[in-house]
Amino acid sequence: MTAEERKHRIEEYLQRVEFASLEELSQHVEASISTVRRDVSLLEASGNVRRTHGGARIVTPKTDEFAFSSRDAKQLSEKELIGKACAELIGSHQSVILDAGTTVYHVARYLEEKAPQIVTNSLPVANLYASANKVEVILAGGVIYPRLGVLVGPMTVEAFSKMRADVAIMSAGGITLEGITNSHALLIDIQRAMLKAAQKVIFCLDHTKFGRQSVSPLCGLDMIDVVVTDSKAPQELVNGLRERGVEVILAPAAAVNGAVD
Repeated sequence: MTAEERKHRIEEYLQRVEFASLEELSQHVEASISTVRRDVSLLEASGNVRRTHGGARIVTPKTDEFAFSSRDAKQLSEKELIGKACAELIGSHQSVILDAGTTVYHVARYLEEKAPQIVTNSLPVANLYASANKVEVILAGGVIYPRLGVLVGPMTVEAFSKMRADVAIMSAGGITLEGITNSHALLIDIQRAMLKAAQKVIFCLDHTKFGRQSVSPLCGLDMIDVVVTDSKAPQELVNGLRERGVEVILAPAAAVNGAVD
């Protein structure tokens, strides 16, 4: 592969995923990290790519698919129900890791009265609690990625690697009987650090995530204590998860005009 072909593939990949670590890019183009680092520097000079600490991102994405606001608008009612059901599992004054997923943001909306200590890399979650007196918020360091509303990079991974918490509440791109997957290597590294930092792990996943597999494997089912989902989750997969020792909680459907929806 020529240098021009390699740079084209890097830029094309970044247009698809928005940001990636150097390791992820090196695997994608089958080149060394040092080679990819030089390619990214050349692409940055063209103005289309911006280097970050340990990775790169596209400057002008062609789609809003990964933007926080766009993701949050999908399955909004299910996320709200899941958020409320998950928050009921958290005890008063617990230390809680919250990742940057949109469903997890809806959990955060119901936690304030429990006066938790929150550890997060989510800018929307941090902003939610900006004036909340009952909640102590620890915001992990890292590189700000505004569109996704998240802090990423090696500094973020290191921050969570040094923490311990009662519970981690997380999201993902998909769940099957093989385990959990997500979209970006940078997010995967951060989430793995979160998994190790928590005594109990809860995944909040709406029904569209069931049976889906994203690009990067995150963890097996043995790392998960609880999955909170909505009533539309496929029963066969729900049963399979329970048979493998995962507690699955179905958020009650919303009541409409006095009836259950």
